[in-house]
Amino acid sequence: MNLPTKEVHPIGELKSSGEEPKLLDKNIKLAVDTYGGRVHVEWDPQASVTPFGQLPFFIEFLKLGGLFDSWVEDCKLEYLSPNSPSKRDVLGTLLLSILAGHTRYAHITTIRCDGVNPNLLGMNKIISEDSMRGALHKIASTPNSTEWLQDHLGKCYTPLLSVPWVMDIDTTVKVLYGKQEGAIVGYNPKKPGRPSHTYHTYFMANIRLVLDVEVHAGNESSSNHTAPRLWSILEDMRPEDRPQFIRGDCGFGTDGLMSEAESRQVNYLFKLKQTKNVKTLISKLMNNSAWSDAGQGWEGQESSLQLMGWDKKRRVIVLRRKLKSKDVISASASASDVGQLEFKFGTIADKNYVYEYAILVTSLSDEVMTIAQHYRDRADCENVFDELKNQWGWGGFTTKDIARCQILARSVGLVYNWWSLFVRLAQPNKHLEAITSRPLLLHSVGKQTTHSGQTYISISSTHGKITKVQQLLNRIATFFNSLKLITEQLTTQEIWYRILSKALEKYLGGRQLKPPNCLAL
Repeated sequence: MNLPTKEVHPIGELKSSGEEPKLLDKNIKLAVDTYGGRVHVEWDPQASVTPFGQLPFFIEFLKLGGLFDSWVEDCKLEYLSPNSPSKRDVLGTLLLSILAGHTRYAHITTIRCDGVNPNLLGMNKIISEDSMRGALHKIASTPNSTEWLQDHLGKCYTPLLSVPWVMDIDTTVKVLYGKQEGAIVGYNPKKPGRPSHTYHTYFMANIRLVLDVEVHAGNESSSNHTAPRLWSILEDMRPEDRPQFIRGDCGFGTDGLMSEAESRQVNYLFKLKQTKNVKTLISKLMNNSAWSDAGQGWEGQESSLQLMGWDKKRRVIVLRRKLKSKDVISASASASDVGQLEFKFGTIADKNYVYEYAILVTSLSDEVMTIAQHYRDRADCENVFDELKNQWGWGGFTTKDIARCQILARSVGLVYNWWSLFVRLAQPNKHLEAITSRPLLLHSVGKQTTHSGQTYISISSTHGKITKVQQLLNRIATFFNSLKLITEQLTTQEIWYRILSKALEKYLGGRQLKPPNCLAL
């Protein structure tokens, strides 16, 4: 008996019996039911509004200091097509993107409809992410493409070099997930085996200013790759402007770096790895009674040491502190993942304590407590890394070639310096990280209106400390107004020195910075 065939799986999708709803007109008001009742929503894409309503204060900072204009003017970007964006549009877009905390080129799309700030920066438009990549590629293809960024980084810190200061040098890892140039497996403690770039950085300690940053391949993390730019930075400074000493972790305590520093008469303070000969020295000093107070629970003792490969003995400071046993024994919390217990190198003082040791090598002649405090102050360098990687753009803006990564790294460092100095005008007593300063001094709804030839911006801040926000911005505006009264009598350089003096008045002790040509002979 033949049964009729039955279609089990019809080809294609079922056709809807009803008509598909038509898209609503973009100009129509939408009724939305909320817990507060029905509200009517309408779009106004032509309105002159911005999510960064307080940015005009920062733009005035850039204008008075001549920072943005000179940055644009010195850029070597050139286009032949009349349809190409201007340098000001390219760098203005980059500035706004970095300030907004973006980490990817695609994030530029989120600020393209800003109807206020591009005009205040003298821009015609905010360019697209593809135009930005293309512009940076064009900049990178020109000879000495990043020298202009180095010059403008120097403009932020050069006036401050007459005050005694310390240089921090360090490296950090930027993890990569593609096949970019320089994406090589190297030292990567958080993600071992993952390709990365290495950022070699140079900071002015305490006030957290970036001196420079170099992007290298992931396997170029040693001090040999840090040294060339380090010495070139110091060579560009007058002998009296050089740091009191350079400071770094155990990756920089090498004979090559220390010998070069000694030949240039540059003091240094580095930490040493606990190699076999270092541990031998610690063992000799364990039961010595010459330990002295080194501050914050540490004890210290001075000695000398010559490791293999060193051409002479050097002064070392051996530090130790008591730790409870639970602080030096690490074990897995999971019963299924039991590893070998790990002890820090030290000696058991009694049943409850062991000693943790650290050894520093230095050319400084200060006493033990001072040396120990100098190295503890280096911890602030890690805070700068955390801010620049997680709150700015050092952890992102990745391109296929390393040249554009270099341009972005220096650009982020430059905008970070500008914003940090601007925030210091509002809060001179301490550094505010971007996670605090952006909501305080940048984020607010701004609406621009024009009446009788005057332009007004109405600011609506959602910050809970709106009174404090107004006080901080009034402080900045009052200073700028007093400065504009004498602008005609000062050069742009002199104005910038006055702004720096005000921003860092606590660091400078109220001292007024003066350009070199204004110094008494």
